Amino acid sequence: MQNSPDKWYVYMLCCSDNSYYTGITKDLSRRLHQHNAGQRGAKYTRSRRPVRLVYQEQQQDHSAALKREMEIKRLQPQAKRALAKRR
Repeated sequence: MQNSPDKWYVYMLCCSDNSYYTGITKDLSRRLHQHNAGQRGAKYTRSRRPVRLVYQEQQQDHSAALKREMEIKRLQPQAKRALAKRR
């Protein structure tokens, strides 16, 4: 997971209950650690640890990352699984 400065990432995690969580960040490694350590992780993932990174994509800016995050969140579970397999 190499980060580029000034780039945003959309990521999808698979939780311990096989559900998916989607978010955005500028630092994937730090954010994944936060989710798994319970430090500033999302409420959704706190009770579903451990989580693992199953998908990531780089975006040009914060606005594009937010837009793509919402697109992924609206996908049906089958489509999210397919996206995770494309990793």
